[in-house]
Amino acid sequence: MGIRVCLTACVLVLVFEAAAPQQNVCQAPNGRDGHPGAPGRHGRPGQKGDVGEPGMAARTVGVRGVKGEPGDPGPPGNPGSQGYRGLDGPQGPPGAAGNKGAKGESSNLEDQPRTAFSAIRKNPGPTPNPNIVVFDHIITNQDNRYSTQTGEFTCRHPGYYYFVFQVVSTGNLCLRLMHRDATVATFCDENQHQLYQVNSGGSVLKLAEGERVWLESDPRAGSASIYTGPDADSVFSGFLLFPSTA
Repeated sequence: MGIRVCLTACVLVLVFEAAAPQQNVCQAPNGRDGHPGAPGRHGRPGQKGDVGEPGMAARTVGVRGVKGEPGDPGPPGNPGSQGYRGLDGPQGPPGAAGNKGAKGESSNLEDQPRTAFSAIRKNPGPTPNPNIVVFDHIITNQDNRYSTQTGEFTCRHPGYYYFVFQVVSTGNLCLRLMHRDATVATFCDENQHQLYQVNSGGSVLKLAEGERVWLESDPRAGSASIYTGPDADSVFSGFLLFPSTA
């Protein structure tokens, strides 16, 4: 009994000493960290996961409405820059000939009509109108537009004409240049001494085709005083200055 108690006490003493810290034991310093190791290999891919639940719709599509009225057009845009001229295309076939144009006025004097007359008074016969002064002897009558029977010039080519006369008288005499049955101008001379005297005058007239011009004596003075002898001649002349279409 006494021996068992002693052994138990010895074991407790040894265990206590072993558990007590040893203050006199030398301790080494901590070592430095080592170099990082090489990266490891990728692991094998895992298994495919399960399909998730369907998501909710972002919005609900409504019913399409009726097409509205078109709006007002916007203002025109700024014109763009001019493009480069393209290459000329091939020449097309010739077109049909156009209609012949109206004949224009010629600027060549050779192509203009020539109308002129000059006649003297010799021994005229009776006329339906005794007041008309007839010049019965032709000097020039281009186009035959002056009549020695009626004493009238009839226009063939419309235009501007110049008429002039010199009539010898031995008494008072008034002559009228007539156009369209109207007096254009009146020329009067008084000759109380019964001497040879020249009554002259002239004018430019615009004539249309078919219009007439003549000299007529004033009935108050009469034409008996116009001299018709061999000593002097009375002359009536006219000619076209230039044609006119209007």
